[in-house]
Amino acid sequence: MRNDFRNELAVCGFAAVKTLEKNDWQKIKRLYFTKDRAPLFGGLCKKLASAKRPYNQVKDVSELEKLCGSVHHQGVVAMIEPPEIRPLTTDITSGWVERKESAIVLDRVGNANNLGAIIRSAAFFGIKNIVIPLDEAQSSITTSSYRVAEGGMEYVTVYSIRSIEKLLMGMRDRMIRVGTALNAKESVSSLRTWGKDKGCLIVLGNEENGISNEVRHNCDHLVIIPYHGVRDEAGNPKIDSLNVAQASAIIMYELAGGIPQGAV
Repeated sequence: MRNDFRNELAVCGFAAVKTLEKNDWQKIKRLYFTKDRAPLFGGLCKKLASAKRPYNQVKDVSELEKLCGSVHHQGVVAMIEPPEIRPLTTDITSGWVERKESAIVLDRVGNANNLGAIIRSAAFFGIKNIVIPLDEAQSSITTSSYRVAEGGMEYVTVYSIRSIEKLLMGMRDRMIRVGTALNAKESVSSLRTWGKDKGCLIVLGNEENGISNEVRHNCDHLVIIPYHGVRDEAGNPKIDSLNVAQASAIIMYELAGGIPQGAV
């Protein structure tokens, strides 16, 4: 939940706040917690006190719910300045090419929980770059995405672009451009091979429509996660697809498996 008056974003959830404390506690402007969580944040309270920043033990959990707009606060809420989403530049992408880094590009993934889960998987598999379009249909960094990322937000950088199509066109022959599609012929396991030579741009579409036609036409490869479930009498899968966050974890697993350790 964002407090526009104070220009703050609420970060809630034990793992999210603990990781924030470990990596960059200076981001925290205010801290609130329940009595049972107090012993677990004693060190952070001392740091905040030295910086003359307020922290408080709440009398009722409803106070935390008001701060973060959720009942899933897990007994702690930290208020931070809203994270900066840096515009993606040619200097940044040139660095990716030089280091053979990969990036996940989200094509209008509108659910904040999905964004958080994708970021958590990216941090787990060592993929540091997430790209989102400046589009109203695309979720940005919110309290929910921060919480679901379970601390992963501190290990990735989120960049913004105005056009996924132009990004893909600009990275032609420089990175391997991969889209996901239900009618794709290539298996996602091919990423293990492709990722050895160059960094990959992996485009994940939203669950309603997938990737756009403009994006599809600017991909070098379209991949699919092979179906192994129950089929109907005509041989068609009874489950059409995975949740985009689940699919992203499988894709990133395959991608990380094909890249030498340390390359991502």
